[in-house]
Amino acid sequence: MESPALSPQGVTARQRRWRRIRRVAALPLAALALSGCTVPSFGASAGVTRSSRSVFHLWQGFSILAVIIGGLVVALILWSVVRYRRRGDSIPKQSQYHIPLELTYTIVPFLIIFGLFAATMVVENKELANPTTKVTVDVNAFQWGWRFTYPGHNAMVIGQTTQDPEMVIPVNTNVHINLTSSDVVHGFYVHAFNFSRYALPGVLNQFTFRAVQTGTFDGQCTQLCGLYHSLMFFRVKVVTPTQYQTWLASFTTSSASSAASAAQKALQSQSATNVPTRITTSRGAN
Repeated sequence: MESPALSPQGVTARQRRWRRIRRVAALPLAALALSGCTVPSFGASAGVTRSSRSVFHLWQGFSILAVIIGGLVVALILWSVVRYRRRGDSIPKQSQYHIPLELTYTIVPFLIIFGLFAATMVVENKELANPTTKVTVDVNAFQWGWRFTYPGHNAMVIGQTTQDPEMVIPVNTNVHINLTSSDVVHGFYVHAFNFSRYALPGVLNQFTFRAVQTGTFDGQCTQLCGLYHSLMFFRVKVVTPTQYQTWLASFTTSSASSAASAAQKALQSQSATNVPTRITTSRGAN
């Protein structure tokens, strides 16, 4: 019985071939590991609002399906490379028209696309819904800060650059947001809400949140809007309905009214000169 040919290092041709295959197969695994992809969230927040949780589950489904399809494509490519690699100068047997296979790889992608589109429409409808609500917050973005006004109440919170103003909303309550901009295009983004919307000058954008857990969540401007864009942060504080009413009541004091007036004047001064002015933020009890 003839023994397999050995290289000078004592390794057979079959062993060398499998080593090459393992190295090639390790490339996509290394790329996935080095990308910093987090499983099972795939970089998204689990969500603290009803709609954001639907967005999170949709994102998970898209990501898992993409991994499966990508893995299948890579496996088929590697199999074709190994199975049909060149073994000589002769032309291998040619074949064409495998009708069942061609129908499969034509119909299946259409079914996948239709399923993704349908799932996206369901989630988008939840995201764009504006149910009836008794809580409204007018959010105004400006260079480089945020103003939160509560119509029907004496409550207003203003802050810019390093001040990180807070928008306070009650938990398990539909909160209607009216989003505007005083100057240029800004981006209203809250990572924990899986939500982003442009604040456009001359345009009123409206949407509704319903937070399902209390806590303080970071937000920021996501549209390059000028010199201090990188400092244009804010926070969304979700509290119990009782705490929310107490917070609103704190603005009825004379000191709170004076602070709000001073903040408004400072904002007008900043808007006129385009130079950041230290604003005294009018805020209720935390």
